[in-house]
Amino acid sequence: MEEEAKQEFTKDGSVDLRGRPAVAARTGRWKACSFLVGYEAFERMAFYGVAANLVVYLTTELREETVSSVRNVNNWTGSVWMTPIAGAYIADAFLGRFWTFTVSSLIYLTCTPDGACAPATRSQVAFFYAALYTMAIGAGGTKPNISTFGADQFDDFDARESRTKASFFNWWMFSSFTGGLVAVLVLVYVQENVGWGVGYAIPTAGLALSLLLFYVGTPFYRHKPVRRGAAAGPARLVGRVFRAAFANRRRQLHGDQLHEHDAAWYAAAGTKRRLHHTRGYRFLDKAALPAAAAEAEACTVTEVEEVKLITGMIVVWLTTLVPCTIWAQVNTLFVKQGTTLDRTVGGVRIPAASLGSFITISMLLSIPVYDRVLVPLARRRTGEPRGITLLQRLGVGSALQVAAVACACLVELRRMRAIRAASATAAHDTVPMSIFWMLPQYILIGVGDVFSSVGILEFFYEQSPQGMQSLGTTFFTSGLGVGNFLNSLLVTAVDRATRGGGAGKSWIGDNLNDSHLDYYYAFLLLLAVINLAVFVWVATRYEYKKEYLSDGGDVVAGMASRETEMAGGGKGKVVERSKVIDAPLVVVEEVRAV
Repeated sequence: MEEEAKQEFTKDGSVDLRGRPAVAARTGRWKACSFLVGYEAFERMAFYGVAANLVVYLTTELREETVSSVRNVNNWTGSVWMTPIAGAYIADAFLGRFWTFTVSSLIYLTCTPDGACAPATRSQVAFFYAALYTMAIGAGGTKPNISTFGADQFDDFDARESRTKASFFNWWMFSSFTGGLVAVLVLVYVQENVGWGVGYAIPTAGLALSLLLFYVGTPFYRHKPVRRGAAAGPARLVGRVFRAAFANRRRQLHGDQLHEHDAAWYAAAGTKRRLHHTRGYRFLDKAALPAAAAEAEACTVTEVEEVKLITGMIVVWLTTLVPCTIWAQVNTLFVKQGTTLDRTVGGVRIPAASLGSFITISMLLSIPVYDRVLVPLARRRTGEPRGITLLQRLGVGSALQVAAVACACLVELRRMRAIRAASATAAHDTVPMSIFWMLPQYILIGVGDVFSSVGILEFFYEQSPQGMQSLGTTFFTSGLGVGNFLNSLLVTAVDRATRGGGAGKSWIGDNLNDSHLDYYYAFLLLLAVINLAVFVWVATRYEYKKEYLSDGGDVVAGMASRETEMAGGGKGKVVERSKVIDAPLVVVEEVRAV
């Protein structure tokens, strides 16, 4: 009876809001996640209700120049995606995901712009930007914690739940894209045809509704206990390992001499999972050599492997910056480019930003196909739980993004020919070319995002050391932030370089009908091709995380597990449970019950 009662609780140490062990049957899984994906849909509608058409608002209502408006949108968007670093640190080290989210969501809600501060007075413009950046601060605590909080609802030690978790990020992004679709189809139209005040009031109401959905699900949520000071973590741990490796740089490396605690120590501690030794970054292994001084303690193999994971993730993160820079074009130059084209459909003039809906539509159509058709087919051929590895998924997304930039460049060349043929060189001339010529580039970006955006989010969550998942997902958000800042820098630098002190013609001038946006897209295409080559080189050398998952002495699987029982020579039985991880190797540990 006692064993049956024990089995009622989750096996990964999850607790409820009061700190009591979480009851497996009553909490977590899709029962809890349904409230979280509902929140995500409404919150993304609110966010993109502000972000999707912001560049048009700045140029039409605040009368900003093209380069200035693009730079301001990129800087704000970059801030939105960079502040999660602080939010994730606070969650992992102090408050936990739930309470960090709670405090931040209130800031987020109270500072959503309402469109009423658009007049040209300096104080009102300052208030508008203050509201935008305070909103970015609020988003810093919500964005890194809500997706990881959703992933926490699945028990890695339960084979059925761990398999279900493999699809979680796909459907999480599906709900996110649904909210974005409503924003670019409905809210953008309301903003341009009804009024900016109404167009910004609706996102505020949507955000309030999203929070209501989130808190209704509170009784069903599982929570990870906060490891106080764990996130002291990353910086202190990295410094300690690198200092030890440098101090031991002249010592000979012998694998069998590396310091590590036994499995019983990790089972008793319960604060982290033991990591399998890998071959990469071998110079760091010297940090685990037994300390020369009796009072000094050597780093463990697991600590060294955690630093290897962080180092490897940083290298992969660097290769995502160019794709994130390209994504920044969607809400800036793509929109401005679309405003010059013929946007009339059935007598109705559609907003240029609404074309972004095709990114979302292509995502919404592609995710079920990917999850329900492509993954099972690939899984049967490769044996991978996800069908293809995480980095292979990112590679496919990057290749599709290269194709999207090439398509954008070709469309811009055609637009330039149409301008010359019609002599439509004035700033407000409509180019006799349908805006739907831009459709292929939007669709390619949308399909590519099914591979890249979902893949990046899942990669950094799965590869983060135990207890650092919130910080791990900030690799994803900070990549988007840096990408926007890089685009802001590129736009400013290219504008100044090509303007030539006012004597030349800017590639990205206020009058796009008399600029050379095609040159800028060609430049981005070159960057994308070079970056894809670098990514392939990095991906072929990356070693994935390998964990020993301990549950009462056994080693169990995380994503996909298999369990076999064999007779143990009459003295007991051997239980073999292996974690099939996203790598060509399988970590197997046998536990003999005598």
